[in-house]
Amino acid sequence: MVPIEIVPPRRVSTLEDPLPTLYSHSRLSSFENCPKQFHFRYVLKVPQESEGIEAFMGKRVHEVLERLYVFARRRQIPSIGKVVARYYAFWEEHFDEERVRIVRRDRKADSYRELGARCLEGYYQRHFPFDGDETLAIEERVIFELDSAGRYRMQGIIDRLVRDRDGTVEIHDYKTGRYLPPQKQLDVDRQLALYQIGLEKRFGPDQPMRLVWHYLQQGKRVSSTRSPEQLDALRADTIGVIERVEAEEEFSTRRGKLCDWCEYKVYCPEFGGSLPPSEARTRKAKPPNEKAAPGDDQLDLV
Repeated sequence: MVPIEIVPPRRVSTLEDPLPTLYSHSRLSSFENCPKQFHFRYVLKVPQESEGIEAFMGKRVHEVLERLYVFARRRQIPSIGKVVARYYAFWEEHFDEERVRIVRRDRKADSYRELGARCLEGYYQRHFPFDGDETLAIEERVIFELDSAGRYRMQGIIDRLVRDRDGTVEIHDYKTGRYLPPQKQLDVDRQLALYQIGLEKRFGPDQPMRLVWHYLQQGKRVSSTRSPEQLDALRADTIGVIERVEAEEEFSTRRGKLCDWCEYKVYCPEFGGSLPPSEARTRKAKPPNEKAAPGDDQLDLV
């Protein structure tokens, strides 16, 4: 096993700290899915020596869509051939067969590569010439507080921020996974609704807003809205999750269907693994204040 270097945990912040810990939807989801994974990733900061090919493909698709809308805002729309060629170039530039993991034994890297290309082709054909709305921002980072005292701070990255023709501000998110959630699940989705809270100061509480997901494999666009009461409940629920994180001491394992995709499975005691004794840390700490990476908000399995 390749030796790893672990950054020592930070001390727990207090109310007197000048800058409370910055959380994100992905960090809270990691804790909810498996406290041990959260511990490895955000407390001990164990280096991620590999990446699932589903996440790898999703990042390349996001990069190309970001680039596409940069050019569309300049009225320099590339052809679909150039868009796909750019995707292939990004794939070749970043792909490392020793680092990118393929969990499904019946799938090869080329099949994921072509799936990403089909996702882009379908999106391009549905939205060309990309003038149905106004792009306000691309890969927009938002940082905001959930409470008036600034004790609970959140961050996130919005794939694309949009003003629709009816004046509604829309928060768009691209999904490359094969799972299409039912509407009732999207109507309680936390991620984009948190971003809406983060945008309230900029647009004001009276600005109509809509949450929009693009499920690229299925060629589906789905949307949802939130009432002020729902957003208030989301604030309270999210603060509750943060308080559970900060009170956690055991960081127990939670075996589930995503374990095979976890980059820390080799270290997980649930599967007979452990960190080298000289490098293991047991002291509790809150996750570091670090910028979320694009695509870090959710694991999409292909």
